[in-house]
Amino acid sequence: MRGIWLAGGVLFLGLGLLGVVLPVLPTTPFLLLAAGCFARSSPRLHRWLLGHPVFGPPIRNWEENGAISRKAKRLAVGSMAGVLVVSLVLGLSWKVLLAQVLLIAVGSAFVLTRPNGPSA
Repeated sequence: MRGIWLAGGVLFLGLGLLGVVLPVLPTTPFLLLAAGCFARSSPRLHRWLLGHPVFGPPIRNWEENGAISRKAKRLAVGSMAGVLVVSLVLGLSWKVLLAQVLLIAVGSAFVLTRPNGPSA
């Protein structure tokens, strides 16, 4: 079972790193999944991810407080809104737009209702 968790961690880490350069792929959710998988399979990789200067702070904020920083909230909701605007400009069908609006509303509600975490 440990090998499955490790493989999942590597997969999600790879997807998260792809999300850094591909604007349509989210980074943080995949890194949170990677951290969860590594916590169950490799304490060394889990510590490495939590100690990373860029990726570690938001993961630690989530693990310790169930929180998303204000900056991350703005970025997440802004990105979702940007995708919707691009979809409108591209003239996607109303069914696709409706699905996006519903999913973005749910995603935004989740993100915005999380605590901000400890003050920096």
